Amino acid sequence: MFTEPTLRLTEGDYLTILGHCYDGLPDEACGMLAGRLVHGTTVPDGRVEAVYPCANADASARTYTVDPKDLLRAMRDAEARGLEIVGVYHSHTHTEAWPSPTDVRQAVDPSWLYLIVSLKDGDPVLRAFRIQNGNIAEVAAVLES
Repeated sequence: MFTEPTLRLTEGDYLTILGHCYDGLPDEACGMLAGRLVHGTTVPDGRVEAVYPCANADASARTYTVDPKDLLRAMRDAEARGLEIVGVYHSHTHTEAWPSPTDVRQAVDPSWLYLIVSLKDGDPVLRAFRIQNGNIAEVAAVLES
């Protein structure tokens, strides 16, 4: 039986993500996550080893699209470091940290981790998910020092 990976994020990467989400206001912010795969699989091991803040090409408070140039930059840097793109993060400016129907429809890779930061209520709320075939599974997320 497969066990979902725990998303493990350093405090520095967490602060980078939060800062980018706040800097993106009033629009949603987005970025890529890089890490390693479980040996012999396409499944991330859960440890985020690089965070790539990206521009939201939609420039919208309700949707996001990672800017293609930023995506290519993240993919090239990750590859140069021996890493894989293992997920994406984005902020929700008006809703909870839960994948919206749009997020589910646009989930591009069933092995990726999808991290959502809600800025709806003042204090940020970060949650992580896997989205496979329209099904949402929450993944534990922990901060490491």
